[in-house]
Amino acid sequence: MKLIFLKRFICLCCLTFIFWPASFAASNVKLKIQGSTTVNPVVTEVAEILREEKEWTIFVDTQGGSSGGISAVGDGLADIGMISKPVSEEDRLKYPNVDFKAYAVGLDGVALVVSRPVWDSGVRSLTKEEVCKVYEGKIRNWKEVGGKNAPIVFYNKEPGRGTWEVFANWSYDGHKNAPLVNLPEVGANEEARNKVAFHPSAITQLSFAWAEESDKIKAVGISEDKGTPVFPSLETIRNGKYPLARTLYLITDGEASGAAKDFIDFVLSERGQQIVKKHGYLTVQ
Repeated sequence: MKLIFLKRFICLCCLTFIFWPASFAASNVKLKIQGSTTVNPVVTEVAEILREEKEWTIFVDTQGGSSGGISAVGDGLADIGMISKPVSEEDRLKYPNVDFKAYAVGLDGVALVVSRPVWDSGVRSLTKEEVCKVYEGKIRNWKEVGGKNAPIVFYNKEPGRGTWEVFANWSYDGHKNAPLVNLPEVGANEEARNKVAFHPSAITQLSFAWAEESDKIKAVGISEDKGTPVFPSLETIRNGKYPLARTLYLITDGEASGAAKDFIDFVLSERGQQIVKKHGYLTVQ
């Protein structure tokens, strides 16, 4: 009798192992994702879905922005990097043993946003020359560009972040040409937005999607010279008329595989691209 019971118990254990629910197996999946605060809202929502539906363990970190995402993948500390700028040749030379693969997941623009009082006083657009002079401290008062008599406070995105690099590439025809400046720095998009929203005389560089989220800030139009300014919008970003447009990427070391591939495929799926659209970005599909 004991022998029969033992055989049945062993068979039951074997069947339990064979038919173990997929959700339990999936719970062993772990992903570390790091990088851009611009890409983060999309990745965070997708991560929440996969945690709930597949019981994956996913860590999302925005430390260091785009540069932090590249470094994390390069150093083997993250499975996926979030970046709002391309991987540069300099990045590839820094990590010669890493085969960076970039997957475009959305489109965005970098807006120059001012506090609402600045906008209301008459500053609705800036030329490229004016932007550079404001950045370098050669224009220090808003009245010099058609606004109120108030000192300009420029909250500068940390150099190395994707938002700053796109801004510098346009302003100085290459971010390496941008001069060193002594400006208060901001990191994440939320910090930059809040600094300008609660300062009556401020300006900063900000993801267009984030600029649309507050009525306390306004995105100014920009122009190469005294011509008609172009304002950031989904239409002008899509058609290329707005010059500070950019692609948002997820990156891996080598071709994405396993859980990293599944995650990226989800972002690129119809469901994932709806999440991209929901957060104010343009889809790539």
